[in-house]
Amino acid sequence: MMEDLAQPILNGILLGGLYAVIAIGMSTMFGIVKLVNLAHGDMMILGSFLGLALVTGFGVSPLWTIPIVMAVMYFIGFFVQSFLLNRVLGKGMEPPLLVAFGVSIIVQNLLLLIFTPDARSLMSGLAIMTIPVTDYLNIPVLYLLNFIIGLVVIIGLHYIFQKTYIGHAIRAASDDDEAAQLMGVHTKNIYAKAMGIAMMTAAVAGILVGMTFTFYPHTGPQYLIIAFGVVVIGGLGSMMGCLVGGLILALSQLLGAHFFGPGYQLFCGYVVLLIVLALRPQGLFGTA
Repeated sequence: MMEDLAQPILNGILLGGLYAVIAIGMSTMFGIVKLVNLAHGDMMILGSFLGLALVTGFGVSPLWTIPIVMAVMYFIGFFVQSFLLNRVLGKGMEPPLLVAFGVSIIVQNLLLLIFTPDARSLMSGLAIMTIPVTDYLNIPVLYLLNFIIGLVVIIGLHYIFQKTYIGHAIRAASDDDEAAQLMGVHTKNIYAKAMGIAMMTAAVAGILVGMTFTFYPHTGPQYLIIAFGVVVIGGLGSMMGCLVGGLILALSQLLGAHFFGPGYQLFCGYVVLLIVLALRPQGLFGTA
């Protein structure tokens, strides 16, 4: 029995790292601006398609496209926050949600016009490589890489927020907008930079998702739902919560698929989500 469970448990743990990096940008923006970015999944898929364009145009490995896509996505995130979302902050919850939803629709349709609705993937030899551990347990190299990069992204974000000037300014603006302005912090500019950083994490997630799964112009909402599940389980605004939430959601999905069949994978994941909401509505690492 344990031999049968070992592989889905290992895959679930490694997949949890990818889920964490998918969700970390959304969690970060909620923690800073109290903004639920409904365009997060579509921006992530935009990163996947940017990586695809670079791979197709230059014939490089998808991993080499990560720095370029991160830079492009930073400026896209900065632009969206500066010229769209900042204009509706402080006017209630609905206007930012509607603007983010509008951005989501625009991104989906632009990708559809440019890349057509065909399934795409960022092909890599890593997808078929495994590291044998025992006769019944193998480590998928791509899943292991996703997990390691997920940890690097979370540790890197933690360092930025704790050790750098921009991180201190972001935390100050998050804690008390008015006090930060009195101290000379341009909060709207800080919010734009925070969105740029969040979109850099979305770029990493987009490349990793493109290497691991097929993607389409309209698959952004699928990953938005995963991000919601992760941040709700872990606690909105918590980096550690993102990692733990990703592990819990991925494990529950893969173990559910193992015991009940692939058709129950998403169902089992969101049963666990509902249990966490019932027992601890603020999430495992969130504050009440």
